[in-house]
Amino acid sequence: MKTLGSYLQDRWVTGKEPFATLVNPSTEEPLAQTSTAGLDLGAALDHARAQGGPALRELTFAQRGELLKAWSKALHAARDELIALAMQNGGNTRGDAKFDIDGGIATLAHYADLGAQLGGLQALRDGDAVQLGRTARYAGIHLWVPRDGVAVHINAFNFPAWGTAEKAACAILAGMPIISKPATSTALVAWRLSEIGAPLLPRGAFQFLCGSPGDLLDRLGPQDVVAFTGSSQTAGKLRDQLGRRGARLNVEADSLNAAVLGPDVAPGSASWDLFVSEVARDLTQKAGQKCTAVRRIFVPPDRLGDAQEALVDRLSQIRVGDPSRPEVTMGPVSTSDQLRDVRAGIQKLATEAQAVFGGDGTVQALAPEGKGYFVSPVLLVARDPAAARVMHQDEVFGPVATLAASSSPAELVRRGGGGLVCSVYSDDREFLRKCVLAIAPYHGRIYLGSEKVVGQTMGPGTVLPQLLHGGPGHAGGGEELGGLRGLQLYSQRVAVQGDRALLDAIAPAAEQRKT
Repeated sequence: MKTLGSYLQDRWVTGKEPFATLVNPSTEEPLAQTSTAGLDLGAALDHARAQGGPALRELTFAQRGELLKAWSKALHAARDELIALAMQNGGNTRGDAKFDIDGGIATLAHYADLGAQLGGLQALRDGDAVQLGRTARYAGIHLWVPRDGVAVHINAFNFPAWGTAEKAACAILAGMPIISKPATSTALVAWRLSEIGAPLLPRGAFQFLCGSPGDLLDRLGPQDVVAFTGSSQTAGKLRDQLGRRGARLNVEADSLNAAVLGPDVAPGSASWDLFVSEVARDLTQKAGQKCTAVRRIFVPPDRLGDAQEALVDRLSQIRVGDPSRPEVTMGPVSTSDQLRDVRAGIQKLATEAQAVFGGDGTVQALAPEGKGYFVSPVLLVARDPAAARVMHQDEVFGPVATLAASSSPAELVRRGGGGLVCSVYSDDREFLRKCVLAIAPYHGRIYLGSEKVVGQTMGPGTVLPQLLHGGPGHAGGGEELGGLRGLQLYSQRVAVQGDRALLDAIAPAAEQRKT
């Protein structure tokens, strides 16, 4: 069995017993083991601060972009290998594995392009210069500069490639060194991605921790950043732990994402077909283990029967089992703990909703009998969505969603307490205007599905590097990506005032860079 090491202080090292075991969630076969016991995490932080930070800050944005470009190309060359690992350790179908791997590759490439556009700068202006004196000569500007610390990345189990790459792309381009820690259960892809990328980066710029974080977080200070993706319970503990130390924390947590069908959308229309296909896909892609997956579906009362019939028809075509089998279209959830939690969540939802497909999640999977962490897609219909509590409070992180009839969907959407994305399907401009403005304060992103975007859109479940990823309230209150906005987490905004010519010499304005 393979032993996965950690990349610390520019070398691969292996921890001591006890080891955690990584398994194939389709067969429960052990794949690898890993441990961080006995590793010197204090020395790793010192190395990042003393070597990685200065090395990155010395580079221009264009040079940092070249690093990301090289990593993206190297991952593309190893794409088939990474896909195979994702299928083994993540239980992904080939399509789901490609979604993760290709998303990571594309995000690195996007930030590489942004670096090239920024060129020879080492700091970014925020807005225009402001005249402070009698003449324009005495002025002030705001700059974004790299923080003088370490970015600790704690990634979730569901996207080991994309999660690692999207956080790393923003931090590297911003000029901040990284210690990246994937979820242990699915770390095989992140380990290989790091093995490929680490030699391409300056010394100390990227380190990789495979296993428990030990006392790493207790060693952080005010110049450091933690970017966390995971449960709201763990996020709460991190807020308490890091708040006392002054480290900056960004959280992406639970999200009860909703899909809303407008009253103008009729069965058989292009917008209807888009709604049905995208909701069914986001319910089942990666076995529903996506932070952007649809959990609640709101339709007009006179469309409830049609929507239920159409979604049940789509879900009945799903084949659950070992993704190494060509006929399988949905694999298992990632761990036995995830399977237990999904089944418990279905039982809670059943107290206020009726399952119309999938029952309690039990499924006869296309896999060896008695093996694997398999669950059926489950669609429930809420009995009284306005009085419901569970569907608006508890995220079931699997292929499970609740359908509900509502004449005022925006009110129910907001009951979710804040989400990463809400998708609204309509061609009625007035309905969209009112709905979007009503739900906007509760979301990081709103996706509009209409007949005009059919054939162009990648759907609400695809996180794009050009747009913000994150959300308020229940979703954690964090923000990632969003083009250059993604660099702000790793930067300090500072006001600088003085002679305008000196300010321009420190950080040229955009129009000066073009000349």
